[in-house]
Amino acid sequence: MTRDEIKQNNSMIDVIGRYGLKPNRAGFISCPFHTGDRTPSMKIYKRDYHCHACGANGDIFSFVMGMEHCDFKTAFSILGGTYEKNTFSSELARYQLEKRRKMAQKELEKQQARKELNNSLITLYRAYMKRSEPFSEVWCDCYNALQYQLYIQSEINEMEAWW
Repeated sequence: MTRDEIKQNNSMIDVIGRYGLKPNRAGFISCPFHTGDRTPSMKIYKRDYHCHACGANGDIFSFVMGMEHCDFKTAFSILGGTYEKNTFSSELARYQLEKRRKMAQKELEKQQARKELNNSLITLYRAYMKRSEPFSEVWCDCYNALQYQLYIQSEINEMEAWW
């Protein structure tokens, strides 16, 4: 699991519960990082904490680091994270995936532009056909061009259905 996944799956209340701490109705606990509290001084929020007496604050990782007296990597492991050093092949795969995604996005934008151009040409040829004498040279040219654009439109629609 990644850092963000761990933060989404574990709330601050879940983490303090692992250490046997339970907040009162106002959301306060006695701070485990200093002694001498008569009343609870650490406020527990959904994703973090803050002690009003000693000033300790942070997220679930810093709480575990403080309780276990360990570094971030160990706290990350305690909360269920898996630490993997990126290898060249994993970085290459990530790069290739991103490149394919960008190319697909560009192709989609090209298809959209082609479709818009085709629709405007269809509208233009239909307008010229309405204005011209039936079976005149202009009308026949517009008719042929319109048939070609309608064919292109059907090809575009088939490609969109395939994607």
